[in-house]
Amino acid sequence: MGTPTGTGTDARRGTDTGTDPAVPSGASRATGAGPRPRARRDGPPTGVFLAVIALCTAVTAANIYLAAPLLNLIARDLGVAPSAAGWIASVAQLGYAAGLLLFAPLGDTADRRRLVGALSAAAGVALVVAGLAPGLPALGAAVFAASAATVVPQLLVPLVAERAPAARRGRHLGVVVAGLFAGVVAARVLGGLAGQAYGWRAVFLGAAGLTALIGLATAALLPAETRPRAKTHPSVILKGVARVPRMLATSSELRSACLRQAGLYGAWSALWTALALLLTGPGYGMSTGTAGLFGLFGLAASAVAPLSGGLVDRFGVARVVGAAYVLAAASVPLFWLGGSWIWALCAAAVLLHAGLTAGQVANQTRALTSTASPATANTAYIVSAFIGGAAASALAAPSFERWGWGGVCAVAVCWLALGWLGAARRRPGRAARTR
Repeated sequence: MGTPTGTGTDARRGTDTGTDPAVPSGASRATGAGPRPRARRDGPPTGVFLAVIALCTAVTAANIYLAAPLLNLIARDLGVAPSAAGWIASVAQLGYAAGLLLFAPLGDTADRRRLVGALSAAAGVALVVAGLAPGLPALGAAVFAASAATVVPQLLVPLVAERAPAARRGRHLGVVVAGLFAGVVAARVLGGLAGQAYGWRAVFLGAAGLTALIGLATAALLPAETRPRAKTHPSVILKGVARVPRMLATSSELRSACLRQAGLYGAWSALWTALALLLTGPGYGMSTGTAGLFGLFGLAASAVAPLSGGLVDRFGVARVVGAAYVLAAASVPLFWLGGSWIWALCAAAVLLHAGLTAGQVANQTRALTSTASPATANTAYIVSAFIGGAAASALAAPSFERWGWGGVCAVAVCWLALGWLGAARRRPGRAARTR
């Protein structure tokens, strides 16, 4: 895959070439669009701003992964097989993708303060309903709704990109991605421990309160915006949804970012969804809390994210994405060995998280700088990744039940191959021809 285009910013060196650093590189030249309304440079200092957004990202992103370490507890409480409860993890990812299609494009036009506050409150209510659900169908519906409202991080990421100097955009995005993966770790580790101690329902109820509290506090601290007020009635939302496929059709850079990350995230989702079944099954016989501690290896992702941002600024997206795929591919044979050897699982978890995180920072940087509408581009990017992840998760539990851990590893291999080869076959668009 070639180096990313740098029509407004040299993506390999991270140097400004004359474009306003508050606007993602290539915005006006790549599309011919005039300057769009943008946020003022007010609000808290940069360090405080990034810390608040990273915390909000961690808390809200955790909601998508709450069910994964609790599958055995949910299945036992509701009287179903663990493999039957496995689809709850896929429902969460599909809900998140649906929420992105409906709400994230509004980040280009709507008042982000009001939108972040409303969605945080809605997610809190849905999580309460999930914690009180009497059966799997009700739980699935509540998890879908909560995940659909948990799109706050993807409303905030374009704001970070707008405010960041061009030469430091990758580093700033890396901080936010570190927060996202910290939330994933918290969902697995703390969720597993709390579930074993107090039950899975208490985990959902606790997440509801935390989501509402942190989300509303973040909304209050967001900088005021000078963009014109835009109505958010259904026709506006549908127009935002319609822009996503059009943007994918016209931007080869965006398509590449979407396919590459869908492959990485799908492989991660398949392995991580079935991992709780492996660790709590006959082979290892761990408790839910002990298996949840395995999520601590996800801290590798939080450590890699800021480093990846600097590497993107210095070496460009293509090299970092290539390295991410090498790390992910190297992890799969180790995961396969991990069916019998715990040391192999530990090493594989570190490699996979490092690859996924590096790919996330690099691919999201490419997506955000590919068009003049970063919120819509970000929507296309995240929706693609989560559709890939949801499909892989949906196959993980049945594959584990039918073919064992080796079947799950085969799903991961297929997703990595599809992501890499699919993006390699993309047609070179205008951005690719101007490299």
